[in-house]
Amino acid sequence: MKYITFILLFAFTFTACKSELKNDVVSISGRKLMVNEKPYLIKGICYHPVPKGSDKVSFDNLSKDLALMTEAGINTIRVYAPIEDAKVLDQISDAGIKVVLGFGYNQGGKNDILSGSFINYVNKFKNHKAILMWELGNEYNYHPEWFDGDIKNWYKAMNSAADLIHQNDSNHPTTTAHGELPDSLALSMSPNIDVWGMNVYRWDNPEEIFQQWKSISEKPMYLSEAGGDSYMTIAKAGFEKGRNEKAQAAATSKILTKTFANTNINSGVTLFSFTDGWWKAGNNTTQDVGGWAPNSSGVPYDGAPNEEFWGIVDIDRNKKEAYTILKEQYLNLNKKDY
Repeated sequence: MKYITFILLFAFTFTACKSELKNDVVSISGRKLMVNEKPYLIKGICYHPVPKGSDKVSFDNLSKDLALMTEAGINTIRVYAPIEDAKVLDQISDAGIKVVLGFGYNQGGKNDILSGSFINYVNKFKNHKAILMWELGNEYNYHPEWFDGDIKNWYKAMNSAADLIHQNDSNHPTTTAHGELPDSLALSMSPNIDVWGMNVYRWDNPEEIFQQWKSISEKPMYLSEAGGDSYMTIAKAGFEKGRNEKAQAAATSKILTKTFANTNINSGVTLFSFTDGWWKAGNNTTQDVGGWAPNSSGVPYDGAPNEEFWGIVDIDRNKKEAYTILKEQYLNLNKKDY
């Protein structure tokens, strides 16, 4: 009987220890993002899969998407809203991919910052291996009208939300997706943001922002969005008008090259975006030209963000030329020591 009890106790202890080992610790060391005390370079993609004829996210193609991502060397996806199905997070984690998980400000009281309900999600999933960072807001600095006309109201809310996350989860940093380089107001009012994500569209060369960031902050940063679309509104820079995968591929190559040439300051990128989104600009059963995004004049190479053409794969998961470029760069990075 004692022998059986010992075996059961040993099995229970081993299982508990094994479970604890699954929970990665994400931390900060200087300008570096660390996972289990090893530097972590984000080789990422923004992921918001909406099928034809819909405006709602669906993970029905997750298995195929993850296969394409792992083939391309992607290790991180950035999502704009909480993934509520634990099985989806399990599948992402099993593929060896981590998630930058975003919370919105006002989502009707569901997992949002305004109601404070986001912290329930944090506490539910803070021990999940898929989680890399908790993201608060996406380009909200472009929208003071959402905060009674005063952007300081957002920075106060963001900083308080980050503080609450720190109180509940010591194993994952807080981040935000700021539109462009944060100004002194944003930085001074948001000390609880651990890693600054920046959505940066500076044609095909984001390199200047790394030195700009170095001069104003010692915290880690990464490009939470960057990239180009596969439609040229006008002929420009040697690229023809219309659908143009070569323009997107050229921009992707230059952006990624400059991004990963600055890893002493920059912790990587989640390129925008994995798949085309037919829901953005018109009839969601067709792929439409057009769409608008704030501060988007820097989109290569026509200055026009054709919002339904940003995928490195199309909506049927056919690879574009940009996919091949990203794959070459990410797999080459896997051979280097960061």
